[in-house]
Amino acid sequence: MSSESALREQICVLAKSLFDRGLTHGSTGNISARTEDGGLLVSPTGTSFRRLDPGRLSRFDPRGQHVAGDAPTKEMPLHAAFYDTRSTAGAVVHLHSCHSVALSMLPGADVDNFLPPLTPYGIMKLGKVTLLPFFLPGDPAMGEAVRSLAGKRSAVMLANHGPVVAGKDVEAACNAIEELEDTARLALITRGLSPQALNADQIAAVVRKFDIDWDG
Repeated sequence: MSSESALREQICVLAKSLFDRGLTHGSTGNISARTEDGGLLVSPTGTSFRRLDPGRLSRFDPRGQHVAGDAPTKEMPLHAAFYDTRSTAGAVVHLHSCHSVALSMLPGADVDNFLPPLTPYGIMKLGKVTLLPFFLPGDPAMGEAVRSLAGKRSAVMLANHGPVVAGKDVEAACNAIEELEDTARLALITRGLSPQALNADQIAAVVRKFDIDWDG
């Protein structure tokens, strides 16, 4: 099996796993990954993570031209913004995961650091997550909002919509977006109960030990 064929299979297997565990639903969510030649494989528009077809993924060449497969997700500007501003981005995942969306709708959110520091793992896998305002689905302005962060964030939360995470490869991106959703779920479960979050010294220790870009 060629490296691209293996990547196509991996994208579809991971997408189905996300769907099967309720992290996205229906035909929501989209996923992309870099190919060895610098192109992209992207989930097609209107498709379900439950049944992506490896042979029908949208294929882009290194110049960003759609050259094969079905028409890509309408959220391509969002994916492109991460690839263009983060040199380490090898994959991008966007979900409509329930708990993170619910948390984005509640008052009092820190737009520069959306997730409360309840465990070290959200910090380790995501760094700070920026909460972006509501945009209409498919609005190119979402991509411009990501570009305005100048590559300083690997993850954003689209208010009333869903999280978007870039990772070094498709497995890392999927793991990170799962951590985002789990942290949001913890935040909702403990909301109003005065949970003991990590303090400033504990956060700083995690940032130092795991070399997290935290101050940008």
